[in-house]
Amino acid sequence: MKFLYRLIFFFLFIAILALVIAYARGYRLDLGKKTLSSTGIVSLTSYPKTAQVYLDGKLKGVTDLNLTLPPNRYLIEIKKDGYTSWSKNITLKGELVVSLDAVLFPLNASLSPLTNNGLVKAIAVDETEKILVFVQKPDSEDLDKKNGLYLFEAGKKTFSFFPALKPILLEKNLAEKYDFSSAEVTFSPDYKQAIVKFSNQTSSQAFLLSLEEENSFPFDVSQSKDNLMSAWEKERTQNKMKILETYPKDIVKIASESFKLIAFSPSETKLLYQVKENLNLPLIIDPPLVGANQTPETRNLKKNSLYVYDKKEDKNYEISNFIPSKTGSNSIQWYFDSKHLLINDGKKISVVDYDGTNQQTIYSGPYESDFFYTTYDGKLIILANLNPEANKWPDLYLVGIR
Repeated sequence: MKFLYRLIFFFLFIAILALVIAYARGYRLDLGKKTLSSTGIVSLTSYPKTAQVYLDGKLKGVTDLNLTLPPNRYLIEIKKDGYTSWSKNITLKGELVVSLDAVLFPLNASLSPLTNNGLVKAIAVDETEKILVFVQKPDSEDLDKKNGLYLFEAGKKTFSFFPALKPILLEKNLAEKYDFSSAEVTFSPDYKQAIVKFSNQTSSQAFLLSLEEENSFPFDVSQSKDNLMSAWEKERTQNKMKILETYPKDIVKIASESFKLIAFSPSETKLLYQVKENLNLPLIIDPPLVGANQTPETRNLKKNSLYVYDKKEDKNYEISNFIPSKTGSNSIQWYFDSKHLLINDGKKISVVDYDGTNQQTIYSGPYESDFFYTTYDGKLIILANLNPEANKWPDLYLVGIR
């Protein structure tokens, strides 16, 4: 009898264990149909939190939220009052977990001034939280302001309302008068130095400047500028190749020969690039990873088009439709989370998911279209003149998008 009880207990334990495992893997018992069918899970998070989740148009709750659903195709929408909305079509399979993380942006972003000097030019010091700004006013307008080049440190915490600008080069230390608005700047690979070329109607000069201290006696490199810039470009290319070498070998070979590398994401797991010639991108992970991004990808690459390649999932997405004709740092930048791109089309600044979905306008007010910048914590900085009738000069402003 004891053996029978133990046997019954053993089989009961196995049955319960099997049910627990089946439940954990997404299987559900339908008493009406008397069937045991597999389900999938959609895991939803958002920034900001407590955004409303709609499944095929029906409200299901707020983020963060897990939905257990039968296999099917669904439209997921995430909305919050005062913010942009986000949506994605997914195909859910049994025993599959699809994780979706939506980032929403304020519909009416606030503006906070960062400088009050009046700037004629601003250039972001790439891969740092610094901005090189140019101040140049006629002496009669503002005697207490010194014309020159200054460094604004966006990531530096200060107690003053307007953080102090770090002087790099004062105009009085230049032998000639130059138009700062037309200055050309090239940064060294370590961003500790810069070559600044000034021009006027009769001449031009290039100076090698330290970005770590004031340059009271700027070093003229007009004759050696091209050689120095060539050496810097070679070092930058080598630095990019070191990152590229962490990608799959087949991708490295094709990228080295046929890609114009524009920018790696901050996490260095995604690559924004332009194609030099028509080609097919081979599959590296075949079959694709379970639970990978379901947005349709493009592996038939067209010359001059822009793409994002994700090395973790071996996915490739075309984003040319979202990008203006120019492709420099003034038109497109990676957002700090490596999941989005910021795009400047000259009239507005928008954000798009790295796979080319969910384009959202985050700023369409007045701004100088040749400058915008994002910091390491997701802040957007623009150059704008909000009162042009009373003021000739723009300043840096923080746009409250996060």
